[in-house]
Amino acid sequence: MHWLCPWILTIGTLKSVICSYLEDQCSWRGSGLSLEAGSVEQVSLHCAEGSVEWLYPTGALRLSLVPRQPLAALSPGPSSLTACIKPAASFRGAQLYLEREGLLELLLSEAEPALRPRVHCFSWLPRQKVALFLQATPHRDISRRIAAFRYELRGDWDGRLALPLNKLSMEGACRPCNDTEILMAVCTSDFVVRGNIRTVVNDAELQQSVIGISATRVHRQKFTLFQPRGHSVKSLGDIRTPLSCGVKPGPGSFLFMGWVHFGEAWLGCAPRYKDFRRVYEAATQAHENPCEIVLD
Repeated sequence: MHWLCPWILTIGTLKSVICSYLEDQCSWRGSGLSLEAGSVEQVSLHCAEGSVEWLYPTGALRLSLVPRQPLAALSPGPSSLTACIKPAASFRGAQLYLEREGLLELLLSEAEPALRPRVHCFSWLPRQKVALFLQATPHRDISRRIAAFRYELRGDWDGRLALPLNKLSMEGACRPCNDTEILMAVCTSDFVVRGNIRTVVNDAELQQSVIGISATRVHRQKFTLFQPRGHSVKSLGDIRTPLSCGVKPGPGSFLFMGWVHFGEAWLGCAPRYKDFRRVYEAATQAHENPCEIVLD
């Protein structure tokens, strides 16, 4: 569906705005070759996650973040929303800006090193209007230029039962979960896995620790994160956490719970299994469990 739109912003030498509205989509893929010089392609993204791939960037692309579900569905009573952007290693040909209340803030420069793409996150209040603005950078040869990234959108990523953001150093991310948080994590996490720590590998550049897990029981996993590898009978998988948490390998059985962030498992809570069982059984006896899980 195409129609002319009124002037909504002026950046650089842009003189007119031509909008192309595509309804109810999570991801968008298109070419700058279809744009007229000095025009802006207008797209609405209606999902909690998806991807954008802009081939041969010319002109500009404006992406409105309009989740299809009510804000309450993203998080109970969210006071803010958070979006994260992960550029493809091949990101070329454009600069990515955050447009908030009519002002632009540079999120991703074309000059940023692409070998290990960094996740960029930002938050806003429910009443604020935000969009992502991709502006093509001038190049004589655009045949190998592709501006591509993935996005995720959730409510109230607070670092405790959710995910660390930009620098993986949010306050409280390393604090042990209390009893209430443990019980809620069992119900709401993307994965709930009982297992042991095999290895811990620290990545100083990304400021992450990668915990190698040997799972004795996979209670739930939203995505296939833990599965047998090679000749192993047990399911194996990796969980990430901020390097600042100082995770070290050690004996014992744990219940690992957390969230999936751009296809990677991130740790939320990890009580020792005996401690979890004590908390769970006490809550069950008091009829205070928010959900049920089968114990060994």
